[in-house]
Amino acid sequence: MKLARTDLICSRPKKKSYADLERKDIEFEIGDKIFLKVSPWKNVLHFSRKGKLNLRFIEPYEILERTGLVAYRLALPLEPNRYRSDPSHVLTLDEIESKLDLMYDEKLVKILAHEIKELKIKAWH
Repeated sequence: MKLARTDLICSRPKKKSYADLERKDIEFEIGDKIFLKVSPWKNVLHFSRKGKLNLRFIEPYEILERTGLVAYRLALPLEPNRYRSDPSHVLTLDEIESKLDLMYDEKLVKILAHEIKELKIKAWH
């Protein structure tokens, strides 16, 4: 047990250095709009969806003030927004174009970024 514990303690800084390479410090200004991350809780339904189809981020909210190093106060509504049924949101079958063979044409629009990651053994795109 002592050997395993010392191995874990020694490996901690190495794991932290790997995690820090992927971490990016992002700062926001007052007035910016950001999405609010909704943490999934076990056995709790958010927005009537369950599991991996559950929403992770909701609506853009305005930043009112910065309260800490990475904490911000947002302009949240007093009550959560509820969807009100609107007939204009419903699509009819005539509006949807589909082919009988269920095939579609892929069109490349633009490649915005490209990077090559190199590890000790392999390099891939």
